[in-house]
Amino acid sequence: MRRKLAAGNWKMNGLAAALDELKAMSEANGGETEVLICPPATLVAQAASVAGKIAIGGQDCHAKTSGAHTGDVSADMLKDAGASYVILGHSERRTDHGETDEDVRAKTRAAWDAGLSAVVCVGESLSQREASNTLDIIAGQLAGSLPDGATGHNLVVAYEPIWAIGTGKVPTTDQIGEVHDFMRAKLEKRFGEGVGRSVRLLYGGSVKPGNADEIFAVSNVDGALVGGASLKAADFVPIIEALGAS
Repeated sequence: MRRKLAAGNWKMNGLAAALDELKAMSEANGGETEVLICPPATLVAQAASVAGKIAIGGQDCHAKTSGAHTGDVSADMLKDAGASYVILGHSERRTDHGETDEDVRAKTRAAWDAGLSAVVCVGESLSQREASNTLDIIAGQLAGSLPDGATGHNLVVAYEPIWAIGTGKVPTTDQIGEVHDFMRAKLEKRFGEGVGRSVRLLYGGSVKPGNADEIFAVSNVDGALVGGASLKAADFVPIIEALGAS
């Protein structure tokens, strides 16, 4: 049975004082739910030292292990700092930094080589949704972003419709279920039924305490990748508990 995962992406938020929120989250009762927080790179080492039972991840990594890449962080560096996961292919990276599926695939391979689990993000824009191209977009991103060799241990896939991130807009449960069932089928076809069933599928995009129960009841939703609501324990803990109860 897949272990549920409540993941928080702090994005470019958080100074050292924010670690008090992390400590409060570590006391949450999520049953068998795994909890992951991905703080900015400046806090990864400090977060790992105080996180308790919470896993810590990076928000991106370079495809190379080292070199003349000013400002970048390698997967090995994240692992050395105490991370066990890294988010890759987030729409903000794809949009703001022009990352392609090929870039994401190379970074995913680097993460696996360093011993990190990759949380690979996919999702469509509003115009693509309105043109009824969602499943084609998701299929292309899955095919292009995922290297061979995926397992239920080294890969998590997060569906984050771009138009729902930070907007307060949430797809209907039918829309979420359609995409998650589609992704499950695609993973099973490519990697085999056993692996395809073992990879956890997260939903992300304006997940909040008020809608968590409804989202977590959807078929093939194994957890959430949460943005703004993961910054404060008061917001994130109820999501963790809702997932644990689902």
